[in-house]
Amino acid sequence: MARIAVERKERTGAEVRPSRTGRADGAASRAWELDRVIHDRARLAILSALAVNEELSFAELKGLLGMTDGNLSVHARKLEEAGYLSCAKSFRQRVPLTEYRLTRAGRRAFTKYLDHMEALIRAAREE
Repeated sequence: MARIAVERKERTGAEVRPSRTGRADGAASRAWELDRVIHDRARLAILSALAVNEELSFAELKGLLGMTDGNLSVHARKLEEAGYLSCAKSFRQRVPLTEYRLTRAGRRAFTKYLDHMEALIRAAREE
């Protein structure tokens, strides 16, 4: 068991902890493999909003999610640096406009994250 956990940690960079049953391959250990960029509540909310909207402005995201300017800016930048969001800055009637879109890589990562969460939920219900 310990060898499997060490090998998995080396391969994924994630720590693997045994489940209550002592098995390192349980649902609890798979939770450590979640995408850390997406797994933050604010970033998950941003991706969720963009998954159902082709494009949203900074103001629209801020209002929809109830986030502060600084909080939204920091989390959007983290997603942009990961390649999950694209950010376009322009002016509309001399007013700055920042618009966000989910990138193809972002949509794939979000779909993978959702699939992983669904598998964890199924496994937890089965245990």
